[in-house]
Amino acid sequence: MTAELIPCRLPPQLGATIMAEGVAFAVFSHNGERVLVSLFDESGETETARLPLPCRSGDVHHGLLPRAGPGLRYGLRAEGPWQPDRGHRFDPAKLLVDPYAKAIDRPFRWEPRLAQHGKETVDLVPRGIVIAESAPLVVETTQPSFIYEIAAKAFSMHHPAVSETLRGTLAALREPRILDHLRRLGVSHVELMPIAAWMDERHLPPLGLRNGWGYNPVNFFALDPRLAPGGAEDLRKLCATYAEAGIGVVLDIVLNHTAESDEFGATISLRGLDNAVYYRHAQDDPGRLVNDTGCGHTLALDRVALVALAMDALRYWRGLGVAGFRFDLATVMGRTAAGFTPDAPLLAAILQDPVLSQTILIAEPWDIGPGGYRLGEFPFPFAEWNGRFRDNVRRFWRGDAGMAGALATRLSGSSDLFAARHRGPHASVNFLAAHDGFTLVDLVSYAGKHNHANGEDNRDGDNDSHSWNNGLEGRTDDATMTAARARDVRALLATLFTSRGVPMLTAGDEFGRTQGGNNNAYAQDNETTWLDWANVDEDLITFVAGLARLRRELVLLTRNGFLKRDGDPPEAQWLKPDGSAIADDEWPSLDVLCLLLRDQAHSVLVALNRSWKGVSLSQAERGWARLLCSSDGPDDLPARSVSLWRAG
Repeated sequence: MTAELIPCRLPPQLGATIMAEGVAFAVFSHNGERVLVSLFDESGETETARLPLPCRSGDVHHGLLPRAGPGLRYGLRAEGPWQPDRGHRFDPAKLLVDPYAKAIDRPFRWEPRLAQHGKETVDLVPRGIVIAESAPLVVETTQPSFIYEIAAKAFSMHHPAVSETLRGTLAALREPRILDHLRRLGVSHVELMPIAAWMDERHLPPLGLRNGWGYNPVNFFALDPRLAPGGAEDLRKLCATYAEAGIGVVLDIVLNHTAESDEFGATISLRGLDNAVYYRHAQDDPGRLVNDTGCGHTLALDRVALVALAMDALRYWRGLGVAGFRFDLATVMGRTAAGFTPDAPLLAAILQDPVLSQTILIAEPWDIGPGGYRLGEFPFPFAEWNGRFRDNVRRFWRGDAGMAGALATRLSGSSDLFAARHRGPHASVNFLAAHDGFTLVDLVSYAGKHNHANGEDNRDGDNDSHSWNNGLEGRTDDATMTAARARDVRALLATLFTSRGVPMLTAGDEFGRTQGGNNNAYAQDNETTWLDWANVDEDLITFVAGLARLRRELVLLTRNGFLKRDGDPPEAQWLKPDGSAIADDEWPSLDVLCLLLRDQAHSVLVALNRSWKGVSLSQAERGWARLLCSSDGPDDLPARSVSLWRAG
């Protein structure tokens, strides 16, 4: 029997929806003249029909395929003007992935033909798979206390407890020994780097490289089949398993650009359906793409179709059990044609949504567009990656002059960034290193980046990472040098865990991972980024676990209030080692500083010494007990160390 799409009422949602009569298709295209559905056989290899959607309601093209059901493989094609100078790039020779497809049958791969107008791409593009959706998985949302960033493939490729068949997948993260490791560390939430289907940037395959991070999505619903061969169910099982263990799953989601890239990029989904609507174009030149992301273009997230797409995707992921989201280049989410505003349509839509507004929301508060650095400007209840915490702490421990005051502000919860909008320290996600940049060990081992393996002549990556090498660049077998670096790593970690805010650690930094000085390792889907579980620093793991335990026990370190220096006695005092107050004119030259915290029942002292000699603390003579010291030595506060004391 010949397949035919028949008229139907407007379906309840975009994409492919299973109805009693068959499968209903609904696709947005404002400028498209006609949208067709390409059908494939059960193997997905042979295109069996191209059927135009028979109805149009406003900008939604729709129709019903009778007697169809789960497992149907399909794609889209769109007819319309080819007018690049006006932003229109319709090309019916291009097979397109449905932006709302919940599953695809194969990974994306770059081929030049994807970007060549009029060239057929049916043999290159994944097919969407119609799936029956399950009931939402409801998980409790709790305030993060310790976030652990994971790249699923890199994390599991060499883990001894993971079988060959599961390595590199979400299923690997459910192995009991991995859960044991997370519990040992005291992790409250894992933050999964992107798991939505992505494609390599076009310059990588000729170099023999692959994108290992996933920050180059095509579709915002379908999981990448390399990470999740079982599709959405793989994520659902992971979230359920972690919820039982008391650990939430935060999903790193990219809602700022797609793998279609610039005007020389692929036509595989949104570009082919309505390039002029989905992407932002220059107001004075509708053919020129705005590149606020550094990825060739920018999604126009202030437009109704894009707001709907983003909201539908977030609700879908939430229904699979994720506890919240970390938004990549989140400034784009707040952009309109006039620039950034915290009242932008997408941010407003999230905040009024009864489900999404109650989830964990974390913004990466910058992009590369005009006025793109917006740290501290996102609305409650968003938290934000605090890049100033990272930079100020690094610069203090590197030895930069005049950094004690900035360090004190970060230890106190960054009131300069968040207090004006009535947000407490929990709005600050504090980190020293993340996926993007040096690892923690490399931070104290390399004064400069070493990114030659990325194929861009070391031009890529951050040129000012505030790193240092302790006297020798790169790896060494010198015991003295190794000890000095280990000492600095522990001092940095102790600073992180004794600061108000929410600490975040990238997987592997708790046991000494290195990327050989590569501070932009997105293209190193290989031994450079795959965690080396065979050579972990067990002592460092124990140290991190101890820091997390002390943080849980000492409520003075974790309260969601900024420190006050008034009251009797004051809640917080900044002191010199002899117990006297730090005068205003002494801050620029300080190498040693102490923070005394107290309430009616507790007193805690955090002491930091970045100098090269040990010092005595007056508290040590008053019956205080030292709970932690990041370095060994005979002094109360050894050189290059952090100590934590509690009143006896």
